[in-house]
Formats: sequence, structure tokens, C-alpha cells
Amino acid sequence: MPPSFLYRLPFEICRRGGPGLNTNRAVMLGIVLLLLPAFAGCEAIKSRFSRQALPDLGPPVPLTVQMEIDPSLSKAKTEYIDSCSHIHSLPIGSTVEDTLIQAAHQTFRSVVIPGSRAAGQTPDVTIRVRMLEPRFKLQTDALYDRAPAELSLDALAEFFDASGASLGERPLQATRKERVQLELTQRRCDYVVDPLLQDTSTMLATQLMQEARVLLAPAAPVPAAGATAAPSATTPAASALPTAPAAAPIHPVSFKATLLDENGNLMLESGERIRVRVDVVNPGPQATPDLSVQLTGPAALITQFPATTLATGTLPPGGSKSLEFIATMPQSPPAQQAEFHVAILHGTGQQIAPAQTLVASVQASAADQDDVDHLPLAGTGFQRPGDYLLAIGLSSYREPEISARKYATLDAEMVAAYFQSLGGLPRNNVRLLRDWSALRPDIEEALLDWLPSKVTKDSVVTIYFAGQALVTSSGETFLIPYDGSLGSPARLYPLKDLETALGRLKAKQVLFLFDGNMLKNGVEGRTKIAPPKWATTTGPVVHMISATGFGRSLESDTWHHGLFTYYFLRGLRGEADMNRNGEVTIGEVTAYVARKVPAAARSTFKQDQQPQLLPASRAPEKGLDTVLTKPTVMPTP
Repeated sequence: MPPSFLYRLPFEICRRGGPGLNTNRAVMLGIVLLLLPAFAGCEAIKSRFSRQALPDLGPPVPLTVQMEIDPSLSKAKTEYIDSCSHIHSLPIGSTVEDTLIQAAHQTFRSVVIPGSRAAGQTPDVTIRVRMLEPRFKLQTDALYDRAPAELSLDALAEFFDASGASLGERPLQATRKERVQLELTQRRCDYVVDPLLQDTSTMLATQLMQEARVLLAPAAPVPAAGATAAPSATTPAASALPTAPAAAPIHPVSFKATLLDENGNLMLESGERIRVRVDVVNPGPQATPDLSVQLTGPAALITQFPATTLATGTLPPGGSKSLEFIATMPQSPPAQQAEFHVAILHGTGQQIAPAQTLVASVQASAADQDDVDHLPLAGTGFQRPGDYLLAIGLSSYREPEISARKYATLDAEMVAAYFQSLGGLPRNNVRLLRDWSALRPDIEEALLDWLPSKVTKDSVVTIYFAGQALVTSSGETFLIPYDGSLGSPARLYPLKDLETALGRLKAKQVLFLFDGNMLKNGVEGRTKIAPPKWATTTGPVVHMISATGFGRSLESDTWHHGLFTYYFLRGLRGEADMNRNGEVTIGEVTAYVARKVPAAARSTFKQDQQPQLLPASRAPEKGLDTVLTKPTVMPTP
């Protein structure tokens, strides 16, 4: 019986509902009895294995690939010291190998493994993967039952054609930081490191999938000078722009540009997130100099992109680079046929390959409403280098049965943008976690490691969470991260842990904002249980919750925001400044939101929504006079 089977056996038993495997029952029972002390019930087992999944990057590449795993990878292991000062060996190779092979099956038409029944097939491509020495750092923590850990995996993937000729090699690197939990045993010495290993392996395998697709399904070669490039068959609405007659390109570079919108209909809509993906390949025998990718387009749309030029750096022979320009469509874009042009530039600014054009229709918003997604101009002279923001937005969850907040991701993005543009926060002082990047370990790392290492006694810290929360029948309250499960509290983030983390921050002032719904036992509104208890900590922490008790927190399809967040943004840009002194304080913006949201909920949605400020009453000297933004233009309230 292979070791990998023993490793997965407890999960299989829980998943299948009992020992229904084709294995001798006596052997099965003995194995289970041996493994049970390492696990605290099926929920604990499932929480260890229900981790990041490999992404869906499209239909399989129509090739047969042979995967060759070097012993440097299959036998890779490292050591660490547990909380009782014992040395442990951490086998890494088997988990990484399994994940890489799964990635190959998801990427190619068929996969051949040496020594398997299908090993007699002639592969179109052979991929050989070897690993450098893995690095694992574990720092025991006396305050929490979760210790900071970091795992780094460095591998090299070599690609060969059917004749054995080299197609290129790609370095693969994955580093993940998170807190690992102490084992639920009597001595509590060792840590649960399997989930961290699985997630890091998934990151490494995802890189292999991306690199393989770029290398083995590249764009068409750049035509000779004077020729017209044909549109890419795989790029929606893409065509080539002729360039002025010039000398041949300095370097033969191929690239493919793709326009992606959220719903995939190539109709750019109000508030929609769009991406322009550019895959650049160097098919030549020499390394390229430093190159850059430039994006141009209609002025009303191109200004929504934080950057319009991205550097590829030097590409080795056969090397590739994938870049993405990301933006959010403005709230009321003019209806038009938009054209985005993508070009590759030499360091001198010379265009070295024919540009590509991406065409899409822009759908104007029917609403004539004020647009909070038009980012206000940054203020001059107002800087807060010692203040910090953690913004979390969850518009989707791994488990589809968890109802999602449609605009939560956009809400978090705009809060982060406002705090930088009007709030004077440097980019490095803002942490933005969205959807799949808002796993429980990511939230823990930000609250327990990132913020405490940065915050001083003069800092003002804002925590913003747009998503869902759950109250169990026992009255416990949890925030739901991306990898959360309604049936597994171990995969939720307890409110008591959040309050403890906020209370331990040695900050001058902490503002916590929650825009979302409170679910009762996973469903909205049946079991009669006590409402959530916010503000259980003492100290300089102000809570602004979008609704009272189990009240519904509304979202607007007109404004593409949660109602609470929409008025919070309007308040930050100046409408909350009631004394017109050019500053928006915590007290002013919370009062503004508390006044505006109930009225808008009744008039627009015919429903009730009443935000709450906790603690209920605070004197100005307790933090409500803390300045959050200094708007440059004061709008009419």
C-alpha cells in the first residue's frame, strides 16, 4: 500500500461516508485506529484537505505530454523544530509531485507517466521537473495556537519535443506565508503543516500550467517588415494595426493580447472589472533587451487603468512573460465602440512589433446618478505615512452554496483607492484581499503579522470587510473567508479572534467597518438566536456595522456598490464634512452614513437598513475626531 494512500485515507473515509474502499476491512480498521489520534474528527480532516484548487485556464492543449519527475523533487524534504524543541522531517516531494501531475492532466489532452500502463505512448512533449533545496521557516508563537510559517519551493521545468530537442526551460517559484495550527493532541508540540504544503504546491503547479500554455500554444510569429499581421484566431475581436514602413524589428518578439470582461460577453458595462492580458514570447536565439508593453485607448476608459505601461524585462531565448492591465469601468461610461491598442516597445520607445487592436462595445449606464467610481484627485500636502488599511472584499466563495455579495470586491477596491487618493496612505500601507486571495490564512497573516509589525502608538488603522458573516445556533459569530464552509467552523474566522487581534494593536485609533449580511446557521432568518455581539474589546476601537442585528445589508444594481459602502465613499470625498473645514473625520462620516443609508433604503428599495456605531456613544477625544480624508473638491451634500 503506497504512503500517499495512507496520507489520503482519513479524508477518503470522511468523503465517502465510511470505510467503503476496496481494502481488507481488518487492515482498514487498523490503519484508521493508528491515524485517528492525529485527527480531531472528520471536520478537522476535511479542513486540512479542502484547500486551494488548481484554476481552470481553458480547454486542454491538444498534445500528449510525458511528465518526468526528477528524484530531487520526488524525494524532496526539509526539517523544522516544533514548539517542544523536537526536530521533525517534512516530506515535500510526494505532495508536489501529485499536484504537478494533476496540473498536467488539467492542461493537456493526455499525460504519460514513466512506469505507468500508458508509458508506451509516444509523447509530443516531455516535461522534466527538478527542484532546488526547499526552504521552510517556522517561528513558534507563545501568544497564539497558530505560528507564523513560510514555505518556499524553487523548481525548474524543462520542455523537450518528440525528438528530444529542447523547447526551453522555465523557473518555477512559489512562496507562501501563513500561520500553521498546533496539533490537537495532549502535548501540543507539533504543527499542522499539510495545508500550507498543499497550497504552496498548488501555486507552483499553477505556474507550470501557465508557462506550458504560453510556451506550447504561442502566438503566431511576427511577420517581416512591410507585411500585415493577421488577427489572432484565439483573441476575441483582435486585429493587427499596420505600422509605418521601418527597418525590421530589432528582435523577433511574438505576443498575444486578449480582452477579458467579468461576464465574458465583450460588452463593457458600468462598474465591471476588465483585464487586458498580454502574453509575450521571445522565439529568437538571443535574449531580448528590456522591453515594455504599452496600452492605449479612449481617454474616458484608459484613465481607469492604474498603469498603461508594464515592463517585461529581459526575455531569454524561448522565454515568455504574461502581464495584465486591470481596471474597473466607470459608473456611467459613454456608449461607444472602444478600441484598445497594445504595442511592444524597445527601451528607446521604438515599437518593435505590429500593434494589436482589441475591440469591444461599451454599454452606457441608464442611471443618471453621481458616480463614486470616478476616483477623486489626490490631495496635496495631506500624507499619513504611519496609518494603515486592510480592505477585504468577497464577491464569490469556493463553496457555491454560500450566497455572495455581488459588489463586495468592487467595494473593497474603491475603499482602498479612496484611502490612497484622499486619505494620504502610501500604497505599501494598504493591503487589499479579494476573493481567492482572502483565505483564512491570508486574513490571519494580515491581522496577526503584517499590522502588528507596522503599527505604532500614533497609527490610525482601518479594517474594512465586505462579505458575509455567520452566527451559529450557539451564538458564536464568524466572518466567512473565501475558503469558508457553513458546516465547518474551523474554516471560518471567529469574531472573537478578530476582536482580540484589534484589541492587541498598539494603535492610536482603530476603525472596523463591516458591509454584509449576518447569516443564521447558514440560512437567512429562521432559527431564533441571539444577534451578533460586536465591540467586545476595550480600547480605541470604533465599529461601524452596515445593519443592526440580522438586518439586511442592501446592494444597488444602479450604483454597483453596497448601499452602506456607497454612502461611506460619498462621505469620504467630502459630503460628510458638515462644518466645511476641508476635513472628513470618523465622527462626520459615520454620522453621514447613519443618516443617509436608512433614507435611501426606504425610498429606493422599500426596505429598512439601519447602520450601527459601536460603542454607541463616544466623546470626540475618544477618536471620532480622527481625520480620514482631506477632499480637494467639496461636493454638494
